[in-house]
Parts: sequence; C-alpha cells; structure tokens
Amino acid sequence: MRLVIARCQVDYVGRLTAHLPMAQRLLLIKADGSVSIHSDDRAFKPLNWMSPPCWLIEDPGTWVVQNKAGEKLVITVEEVLHDSKHELGPEPGLRKDGVEAHLQELLAEHVTTLGDGWTLVRREFPTAIGPVDLMCRDATGSSVAVEIKRRGEIDGVEQLTRYLELLNRDPLLAPVRGIFAAQLIKPQARVLAEDRGIECVTLDYDALRGIEPDEFRLF
Repeated sequence: MRLVIARCQVDYVGRLTAHLPMAQRLLLIKADGSVSIHSDDRAFKPLNWMSPPCWLIEDPGTWVVQNKAGEKLVITVEEVLHDSKHELGPEPGLRKDGVEAHLQELLAEHVTTLGDGWTLVRREFPTAIGPVDLMCRDATGSSVAVEIKRRGEIDGVEQLTRYLELLNRDPLLAPVRGIFAAQLIKPQARVLAEDRGIECVTLDYDALRGIEPDEFRLF
C-alpha cells in the first residue's frame, strides 16, 4: 500500500471527462494496481479512481494511470507532502457475525425464497476483491449475485456494486444482476441500490428458520 498526500489536479479522460481542480488530496495506490483519489470528507468514497487491471506511469509533475480500454487518470502534481509505502500482509477476509453467517446458510438452503425456479451455484463465490455471499441462477438461467447483511447500509451496496463490476467482465457469467438482502435495509441504502439497478430483499430470519410467529393471524 502506497500513501501519497499531494497538492494536485486530476483529469479523467474516457467515456466521459471529469476534472478535479488543484487541491491537497490523498492518493492511494494498492498492490492490486488500483489508484484512487480521496479528499478529507465523503467518508470512504474516492473522488475518482481507476480499477485494475491498470498501470501507473510517473513522470516529474505528471502521473498517468491507464487501463486496457484506454481510459486515463492524469494527475498533475504540484507538490508532494508525504509519500510512504506499507506492507499490509495477507488479508484474512471479513468475518461475519453469527446472525449474518447463518442468514447466508439459510438463504442458500432456501434459495427459492428469492424466486420460483432459482438454483444455487455456490456460496462464497470468489472474485478478485473478495467472495460474493451467494451466486445463483434465476428461473431463466441468468446469473444473480446476492450480498447478505444483517443490517443493510450504503457500504454494503457499494460492496455489491464492486462485485458486479468484476463479475460482468466474465463472459461466462455476464450479464449478472445483483440482489441486496438484509433483515433491515436503511432507506438511503435502498435508494442507492435501486438507482444502480440492484434489487432489495428484506429477509425474515424466523421464517427462513421455519419458526412461526407467536402472534395470532387473521389469514
């Protein structure tokens, strides 16, 4: 992991153009080749980025990040305030809490909860940035990636978005659509998911476990 704090300007040239005027920013260069530009707000979301596979060419005053499609991030560096490299070591992966892990197990066993004729391809389907909770096929045979959370928030939608971006590069899987499933989905997360074409599903933990509610029912 390389961390660079610099006064810089950033121009994206590709399917569209975008410009970040000169200011102090954090440049994050990861071992997977990705480069992202961050400000001191917006939480974890970068101002702009280039996903791997891509490569960085550094010349005095100008850095160019380019991918195979010919898209470029041109970073004009006026001053470097900090430049350091850190070896983070192997990533053990995200450890889910008991309820979240059990939700994944239960939904894998009862995948038709998501739709009639659905089948499970694999739990923990691998990608270059981590495993998707469930990879399924719907009744038409189309691929569906399912990300499961106990509490569905914006970061979970962002995580599924990154998975879908990678999975849709695989011609054997594409097109892959996404489902964001949780016991509770925050309104902001639902709006973001639906804006990105991701379906939201609220999970009933007790129903998946086959437990009937204690309350009386009218029907």
